[in-house]
Amino acid sequence: MAIPVEITRTEHTAAELRRLSNRCSDGAQVRRILAIAMILDGRSRTEAAELNGMDRQTLRDWAHRYNNAGIDGLVSRRSPGRSPVLTEQQRAELLAIVLAGPDPDINGVVRWRCSDLKAEVSRRFFVDVHENTIGRWLHELGLTRLQPRPYHPKKDPEAELAFKKTSASWQRPHSPRPLSVAR
Repeated sequence: MAIPVEITRTEHTAAELRRLSNRCSDGAQVRRILAIAMILDGRSRTEAAELNGMDRQTLRDWAHRYNNAGIDGLVSRRSPGRSPVLTEQQRAELLAIVLAGPDPDINGVVRWRCSDLKAEVSRRFFVDVHENTIGRWLHELGLTRLQPRPYHPKKDPEAELAFKKTSASWQRPHSPRPLSVAR
């Protein structure tokens, strides 16, 4: 036979725990509070665990956490997750790189693409990530993938203007053709 779980905290009765569970927005915490309330009512650990959708051992662990930290110990904790690949300083440097734009002589491109930035991040920070990660980082930095139309670095504005003056297609404005209606 299982040894009954002993609840050492006495600041709340079973009825008070049930009232407190009504104010919780976390469903998992509510189940844990109700299971502790059932134990305080004198139900067995097995019965309280089954009625709240958990294993007997899990309820025992939550009872120990309740004994140590009270109701706050029954809150679902989130794992911190994976540590960021780039530091804040590196992210700021990436933002400066993107805003400055590429150097065609060094980078070989006239505008950044995610694949180009992936290579630049790998070269500067020794970090290999997927192109989608680069796109997500750009989004987190407040940037969009929309880029102004690129221009050729050796573009000659005077030659463009001369072309517009001499070209037949630039001489006359385009007028729409009259539509003919077939009967």
